[in-house]
Amino acid sequence: MHTFKELVAGFGERFGVRHFPETPASLYEPGEYFLSWGGKRIRPVMCLMGNELFAEISKDTWHVATAVELFHNFTLIHDDIMDQAPLRRGMETVHVKYGVNTALLTGDVMMIRAYEYLNLVTPQYLPRILELFNRTAREVCEGQQLDIDFEKMPDVSLDAYIHMISLKTSVLLAATLEMGAILGGASEGNCRHIYEFGKNLGIAFQVQDDYLDAFGDPEKFGKEVGGDIRQNKKTFLLIRAQELANAEQKKTLETLMQQNPADKVEKVLDIFRQCGVDAWAVQLKEKYLQTALKHLEDIAVVSSRKKPLEELASFLIQREY
Repeated sequence: MHTFKELVAGFGERFGVRHFPETPASLYEPGEYFLSWGGKRIRPVMCLMGNELFAEISKDTWHVATAVELFHNFTLIHDDIMDQAPLRRGMETVHVKYGVNTALLTGDVMMIRAYEYLNLVTPQYLPRILELFNRTAREVCEGQQLDIDFEKMPDVSLDAYIHMISLKTSVLLAATLEMGAILGGASEGNCRHIYEFGKNLGIAFQVQDDYLDAFGDPEKFGKEVGGDIRQNKKTFLLIRAQELANAEQKKTLETLMQQNPADKVEKVLDIFRQCGVDAWAVQLKEKYLQTALKHLEDIAVVSSRKKPLEELASFLIQREY
């Protein structure tokens, strides 16, 4: 069994090759530029971990993990265009450096390259892998559109927000684990449990992310807190505050979001605390984390093999940055 860090290093070494042809350079160099930045590699490594839970890591799994990382990077390139983001990881985004049209094509060809890696999977497994990959890719797009729709809606329910987060973020984590499990020969029941483990872990991760943006230690978080508040982003915290706030607090929140005063973050955080959403978010994160861990516990393999996934859950959820 490998640790998460060992798998990150191993995947990074294998992934750090050229993935595109030399010409036309105007199309393929932007893709190589974007991939050269590295990244956390959480999703492809989860695929490897899902596989190793049931078997030795297979050649097929390395192909699927590579496809997953290319797909994830495709979504990031297009996300940056939609968000009009000038920087990612401190580097110029592809659409800023090379233009929007080229960035769109770079994302498209990255998605196509992902399918070329999937096509290398053993025929015995390919139909199930493709069905799960395609469903997940469609769901990620649905989640992204819902996120865009929510920006224009004055009120979003907590259930609707959790559904959007599940599609936009969690289903990819869940599917990468299940694809690895499928390639490891896991039973239908075990595949269901590992999918639910990843899905609930993803929701817990987003709750934690929303919480840290508002209440994290800036030194540990690595950036100024309150970015979501400044941008009027609908988060777990804001949605819950709007549900719990009294008439005066609701009016204050609305005014703060419309007028964007200099002390906006401080005043919104004050309302969050008055409504108790800080403590509520910690409880909600714990609820989804425990649901995830219960599904991991119910997977029918010896408990020692689950250790790396338990450590991954702790790494993702207990972090302070």
